[in-house]
Amino acid sequence: MSFPFHRPRRLRSHETIRRMVRETRLSVDDLIYPLFICPGENVYEPIRSMPGVARLSVDRGVEECQEVAALGIPAVILFGIPASKDDAGTGAYVVDGIVQQAVRAIKANVPGLVVITDVCLCEYTDHGHCGVVHEGDVQNDPTLDLLAKTALSHVRAGADMVAPSDMMDGRIGAIRRTLDEDGKSHIPIMAYSAKYASGFYGPFREAADSTPQFGDRRSYQMDPPNTDEALREVKLDLEEGADIVMVKPALAYLDIICRVKSAFDVPVAAYNVSGEYAMIKAAGQLGWLDESRVMVESLIAIKRAGADMILTYFAKDMAKIL
Repeated sequence: MSFPFHRPRRLRSHETIRRMVRETRLSVDDLIYPLFICPGENVYEPIRSMPGVARLSVDRGVEECQEVAALGIPAVILFGIPASKDDAGTGAYVVDGIVQQAVRAIKANVPGLVVITDVCLCEYTDHGHCGVVHEGDVQNDPTLDLLAKTALSHVRAGADMVAPSDMMDGRIGAIRRTLDEDGKSHIPIMAYSAKYASGFYGPFREAADSTPQFGDRRSYQMDPPNTDEALREVKLDLEEGADIVMVKPALAYLDIICRVKSAFDVPVAAYNVSGEYAMIKAAGQLGWLDESRVMVESLIAIKRAGADMILTYFAKDMAKIL
């Protein structure tokens, strides 16, 4: 034959046909919206490096959650910025901590919204590390009790799910045991299982005021060149009781998302992190690319790689399109 029998362009010729044969579909149900909660009343403090994102007081956080729910987004994840910090991260697990206050207020006013809480100490420690520090070293095992206390305090306040992001060895098991012993065996754990020591977290650290005051987090977060290690981390977290596993960041680690999803028959989350968001926002504001189009393409890529749910600061913008 002088011309190919198959003409792929036939199925690209019309928008409706393209929709009919589309292989990957992004739904509003896939989205989780991160929120930064801070002390005070009627506080809306824009984050310079994350256009469109702000630190919110509890009352403004409730308003944001009402908007999120109205858009059909099923869940939020909360990060707390306490009024004060100490070396033990006490603000993470006190009864009246900022996240605990926010959880109670959101569940009272937006009861249908799933509230997930980030479980870590870095936002609450004056040294900015994710665990107990002794003589300049982040201590793994002494940190586990504090993380378990934090998770339990969030659940007692009404959190629907906890998401440990610290990357301490054994923390999923410690949290699972603590929740179960308190009669909270029904609460799922979303584990930051493959969390890399990434340069894409810069804007988040500004937002959460969580930059380490010395050293870095490479002794507990994963080394970016490693892939097999991610599968080992996921396996360990599942064995300890994780219900959902997460890859973070997302766009620079699409191969990891794909490998995790292929290797394990469990729900996989991916965090479209602050630096990935900020780059698209900045380029869009400069007119260097079509922000909306690149946002959609990026989130579709994360979904196509195998993510079942995506934590993204684009959630509201994406929901409006969907």
